[in-house]
Amino acid sequence: MAASATTGALYPLLGKLTQLLGEEYKKLTGVRKQASFLKDELSAMKALLDKMELMDKLDSPAKNWRDDIREMSYDMENCIDDFIHDIEEGARAKKGFPGKMAQRLRRLIKRHQIANRIQEFKGLAEEANARRKKYNIDECINSSPKTVAVDRRMTAIYKEAASLVGIDGPREELVSLLMDSQMKLKVVSIVGFGGLGKTTLAKQVYDEVGEQFDYKAFFSVSQRPEVKSLLVGLQLKLGMKDSSHAYELQDIIDCLREHLKHKRYFIVVDDLWDQSAWNSISCAFPENGDGSRVIVTTRMEDIAIGVCYSNRACIYRMKRLEEQDSRRLLFNKVFGPENVCQPQYKEISTQIIKKCGGLPLAIITIASLLASHEARPLSEWESIKNSLGANSATKPTLEEMRGILNLSYMHLPIYLRPCFLYLGMYPEDREIPRDELVRQWMAEGFVCSSHRADLDDVAKSYFNELLNRSMIQPGRTSYGEVFSCRVHDVMLDLILSKSMEDNFISVAYNYEDMARLHSWKYKVRRLSLQSGVGGPTSETLATSMTQVRSYAWFGESQYTPPLSQFKYLRVLAFEFPLLLETTVDLTAIGHLFLLRYLNVSASSAVIVFPTKIQGLVHLQTLVVYCERTQSFPSDISCLANLFHLMLPRDIALPEGIMKMKSLRTLHCRDMSKSLLEDIKGLGELTNLKELYLDTNKNNCLTLEQEDALVSSIGMLQELKILKLKWVRGWSDTMSQLDSLHDPPHRLEVLYLPHWDFRRVPTWIGELCCLQMLDLNVLHLSSDEVRVLGELPSLVYVRLYVSDVSQDKVVVGMGLFPVLEHFLFQSKEDVNPYLSFEAGAMSKLQKLTLGFRKDWRGLECLPCLQKIEVFTRYPQKPTLISRVPQGVRAEIESAFKAAARLHPRQPSVITFLCL
Repeated sequence: MAASATTGALYPLLGKLTQLLGEEYKKLTGVRKQASFLKDELSAMKALLDKMELMDKLDSPAKNWRDDIREMSYDMENCIDDFIHDIEEGARAKKGFPGKMAQRLRRLIKRHQIANRIQEFKGLAEEANARRKKYNIDECINSSPKTVAVDRRMTAIYKEAASLVGIDGPREELVSLLMDSQMKLKVVSIVGFGGLGKTTLAKQVYDEVGEQFDYKAFFSVSQRPEVKSLLVGLQLKLGMKDSSHAYELQDIIDCLREHLKHKRYFIVVDDLWDQSAWNSISCAFPENGDGSRVIVTTRMEDIAIGVCYSNRACIYRMKRLEEQDSRRLLFNKVFGPENVCQPQYKEISTQIIKKCGGLPLAIITIASLLASHEARPLSEWESIKNSLGANSATKPTLEEMRGILNLSYMHLPIYLRPCFLYLGMYPEDREIPRDELVRQWMAEGFVCSSHRADLDDVAKSYFNELLNRSMIQPGRTSYGEVFSCRVHDVMLDLILSKSMEDNFISVAYNYEDMARLHSWKYKVRRLSLQSGVGGPTSETLATSMTQVRSYAWFGESQYTPPLSQFKYLRVLAFEFPLLLETTVDLTAIGHLFLLRYLNVSASSAVIVFPTKIQGLVHLQTLVVYCERTQSFPSDISCLANLFHLMLPRDIALPEGIMKMKSLRTLHCRDMSKSLLEDIKGLGELTNLKELYLDTNKNNCLTLEQEDALVSSIGMLQELKILKLKWVRGWSDTMSQLDSLHDPPHRLEVLYLPHWDFRRVPTWIGELCCLQMLDLNVLHLSSDEVRVLGELPSLVYVRLYVSDVSQDKVVVGMGLFPVLEHFLFQSKEDVNPYLSFEAGAMSKLQKLTLGFRKDWRGLECLPCLQKIEVFTRYPQKPTLISRVPQGVRAEIESAFKAAARLHPRQPSVITFLCL
């Protein structure tokens, strides 16, 4: 059973008590007797606790009673985990006569210790039951509110729903403000309180006009900004990966100014809270007279005014939605695009709309609660309306907004609540990767599987359900699948408030916060450090937090906490700024016997691992993003329960990898150092679903290594994602990959961006599940295009051609039936004649071409919305606006003429590349 937000580890604890009553522990008579009594006591409380979990408000005695049970469950589970670990460790010890005697003595001592501890817990449980009767808690909890089922098929996404209504006018006004004829740098501040849609509006404008600038970037600041880290991130967004490695603020600003000098740029600075942060950030934006633009969003009027005083700027004040737009937004989500509201719901929907006060976030959240493909009973609508704050209609405030969001939280299924609250472990405005998040949920025990469903799939369905309920907002999306999310800052306020109330997550930003947690009435169970907390004093505080189960570190302190003290850790995550050069000492993790998830992201740091980690028998995920390691465990292949392994850049495949048969995900970025035996051993990993292989510093594999790898790939029939990212020229000896006899037929993603084939391999035509393909070929013919075009699931194709076998390449009728994006490039001196027949690529929305001429039939692509053209010019890559006039006119006129003939008149964007 899964852990819960309000009852803690009670449900998994009952499972572990049942385990102690099993055959394996039948010799531990005293322990089993105590465990049986404790299990009965807690089971008797469970029904009442289940009711309490559905209630938003409890009186003080009931809440205190529930909280005591929650804290007791954590302590009990830790005690039993300790005991089971000691017993299992003793069983693995050497078996000689002295070993057996030592094991018996150790077991006797441990049995006595746990019997005493369970006796203590038994007394606490009896005391809790006595208080339950004394305060008549059962009578106070005589009913529980109904939960509202949400249509799980609802796929509306926050930013898309918000863009349907009420945003067209503001977007046009903002575009008009930005895109005037003024050539000096211009800054526009969007100001308004949380939930009005400032970020959504800024993103809409950014997407609409961003392509007209040489450089563009969108980044968030948040309440506690680290300006240096923000500007380093901005450098990466602007393509400055090889820029100065200086980490002084002034040096970073100088690098940015030099990079943007004489360039037309468009920057969105989202969620600005602090004037001093703006004073530093704005120094990076040079006044270059090229028509550059900056948007700043803030909920603080004085910040918006301050931006105006320091720059040539104007303020755009966000307004609440009008009642008509509010109605359309609600109806779009609840009743679908037709906006048809059944008569009996019109009056009550009007009342709900008024209580939302014209705030898009509130309307979307409530609409997600109401949405259903079948009509809901009117009584449920009444119940939801009555739950909304009485003051909302007249003066919507932050408290009223929280009330609306809290209603949606209370309507979450119990199993989703801890998953939702766990988002509070991440800093404000952070884009949160889906896979990272769901693996942490699994490590914490929040995800349960029924009917033998795959836990990964169940966890991803939890993520999707939170999206569908508008509790989180989508981040990175690819062809219908969402791979990351964001949390609205008002929603994050709710999460942190709930987390403090239930002692679920504790967040510290500075030393004072650490001191406060040290004196907190409860033990800290999950800890997120989000700044440079450190120093000798904080180590004293950290040692008092030995009950922490999840520990996340976001900051740039040189201090590493005493991990050996945190022996109950399930989740451990470090994220350091990109250019912070430090040493992260992880030698103590070998003692964290319950650890299930470890993620270290520190690109410029040196990571020190223990030499042995085979004691981490529960470890499921090991992810390390770094360039250098001082040591790495030599026995990692002994981890039989490891599902996801992403190795540091300088580490080859582990020796004996063929033993790691539980692996689902494997990333290795130094394949050239891997032993031939281990490359062959990859074929034994028959549970692998995702395989990403690279070579450090542009190295290549030997022919023998390459053949061994291809042979192994043919054995991985569960594989869904395959990415090989090293250069293999077509002039090399023909690879076995050209003629793979038995490819993984379930492949959905195949990326071979630098592996040059002479022709399209015939085996690719067997991949009926393939959705995304990245391929380089020397020769291409219409017949080979047909091989790819008959694949039924392809939504994205990048095809690079060095030569063509015929005078023209024809994409025939009926080919690529679901393709949405086609990217076709050719070698500089090759200009293929590319022709589209009527009925080809019937779903294509985006066409990217890497040549300038000899194409036909664009008008035959009925869904085409956007054409991108990459051409070559012997200068640094830039937008077409920097191309000499003659070249620019030739390229633009040809494609814009074709676009005008197209029924949809798709947009045309032309770039240069090297």
